[in-house]
Amino acid sequence: MNLLVTGGCGFIGSNFIRQRLTEKGSPLTRLVNLDALTYAGNPANLADLADDPRYVFAHGDIGDVALVTRLLADHAIDAIVNFAAESHVDRSIDSPEPFIQTNVVGTLRLLNCARLHWSKLPAPRQDAFRFLHVSTDEVYGTLSLTDPAFTETTPFAPNSPYAASKASSDHLVRSFQHTYHFPTLTTNCSNNYGPFHFPEKLIPLVILNALEGKPLPVYGDGRQIRDWLYVEDHAAAIWLVLQQGRVGETYNIGGLNEKPNIEIVNAICALLDQKSPRADGRPYASQITYVADRPGHDRRYAIDCKKLQSELGWAPQENFTTGIAKTVDWYLTHRSWAADITSKKYARERLGTAK
Repeated sequence: MNLLVTGGCGFIGSNFIRQRLTEKGSPLTRLVNLDALTYAGNPANLADLADDPRYVFAHGDIGDVALVTRLLADHAIDAIVNFAAESHVDRSIDSPEPFIQTNVVGTLRLLNCARLHWSKLPAPRQDAFRFLHVSTDEVYGTLSLTDPAFTETTPFAPNSPYAASKASSDHLVRSFQHTYHFPTLTTNCSNNYGPFHFPEKLIPLVILNALEGKPLPVYGDGRQIRDWLYVEDHAAAIWLVLQQGRVGETYNIGGLNEKPNIEIVNAICALLDQKSPRADGRPYASQITYVADRPGHDRRYAIDCKKLQSELGWAPQENFTTGIAKTVDWYLTHRSWAADITSKKYARERLGTAK
């Protein structure tokens, strides 16, 4: 298989690529990683794989029709996994337009290029071709404490510009399958966590702020509930869906770990108290600071992933206790990775020169 991965230098994409290139018996002949290297795209995430002869990095945007067309043809691509997206809710509230440009317009252009490439393939390769679109549970909106978890048939009700942009891209993917019989698959995941997570997201932010003696910001009352999915479990699920999922179908991927945000923060603090105690002996939880809630903050997300479990036999390998311990350990041993992002990426943004 010759595989095109978009957004592969980001958090989930880089974990997916690492898993694919390091697993035994991988069927990959070529893996092309197309990434625009915006603020969250970091080539250092895959630096240890740069010399793998199967790996090709292409710097560019999914909306660049000429570039995408050339990559598909030059590398005889058999499948696409689309991770490329603007994904931070707070940023979408501050500035929605980049989310529409990447998540909607970019996905549309990528779909068009992929469909034209697929239409010219010989019959056996055309039958085997797949386009897998990676999306989020936020397209479904919010739940009360007593509502059942999101299923693949839950109506869309996005509540942030980010969620609306991803819902739009999901609809585009579905329309290409229905209209053109283009072989698409969609996955909608819950909150991911694990190695290489960009430092502005909750779990890495809490770990790094704690170690640096900074406040640990918690929105509102901290009782917002999310389902937490270890990133390596997510990557394995995507690969399984790509290989065995039914064309045109959507599969929800969840970690089966619903927890309120404040419980996540306290769990991290407790682990750090054990693994890297403060010099003054005080608990890290003393750094918790409640801040004004995010506008339109959804109260609860929960994923029902029975379809994925029953059809394809998937199950998460990590529970939250094991996954969060691995995550804290990774950040404790990769302080320089986070420091490099903080010093270089954010500095460029403050200067208005982020690329």
